[in-house]
Amino acid sequence: MKARLIIIGESPIPNGKAYSLNRLVREASHDLLVMSDSDIRVKSCLLSHLAQEFQQKRIGLITCPYLAVPGQSIWSRLEAIGMNTELLGGVLVARMIEGMRFALGCTLAVRRNVLDDMGGFSYLQDFLAEDFVIGQRAAELGHGVLLSSCVIEHRIGSQGLLANLGHRLRWARSTRRSRPAGYWGQIFTYPLPWALLLWATSPMAWPLVLLTLLLRSAAAAATANYVLRDPVTRRQWWLLPLQDVLGLLVWISGFVGDTIVWRDRKCTVLRDGRLHVNS
Repeated sequence: MKARLIIIGESPIPNGKAYSLNRLVREASHDLLVMSDSDIRVKSCLLSHLAQEFQQKRIGLITCPYLAVPGQSIWSRLEAIGMNTELLGGVLVARMIEGMRFALGCTLAVRRNVLDDMGGFSYLQDFLAEDFVIGQRAAELGHGVLLSSCVIEHRIGSQGLLANLGHRLRWARSTRRSRPAGYWGQIFTYPLPWALLLWATSPMAWPLVLLTLLLRSAAAAATANYVLRDPVTRRQWWLLPLQDVLGLLVWISGFVGDTIVWRDRKCTVLRDGRLHVNS
């Protein structure tokens, strides 16, 4: 197997990942392209696993679910618990309701002709959530999108509070633009904070709080424990209510404003999810 190191240089556009991939695709010599973020850890069998899933001729793109692995900070652990109990659950519900019409960007694989059909990364690089768009466009063009059975690890580091909230807010604003209806639907993923608020105003509502806590715990266990085998959620389950409250606040904040800072550039997320660099 031949490997080459290609130095792209500084990106002239905000979406540096898409810029780099646009350059790298030109150098690729095969028809199956596998793309992965730098903070990902995978098993040695990943490529053979994806190649086997591509044996289904209708499949044009495969996206991998991921287990968030936190660093040492409390904010990192809260974010990991949120990802491992909310994100995958939302993905599975969306797949059940409308099928796979999106992709997760940590690791995905695509046929070259599918990427060419949508205009390649020259088209995708204008979007903040180019990973979501590549899955959406593939489905719109009639290509099958598959959620892989191979779970990868996403190492999310140990950011402090402000940095952590900053990138969470960026994701929230990106999701609001990419999937407006789905973003509104996230209100159902935070039942516990609403139940606690009701309890604060009406102490007699404690049975509802207890029931909500049991249902939320069961939903968290279904994804974090039984699917992802997440040791953090299993050991520090008591952080789940705190993460739900924090997640709800970030979700509400995502409705306000369209400005983000990405790679030291101040940008506006337009209504169609494209980025505009503010002068």
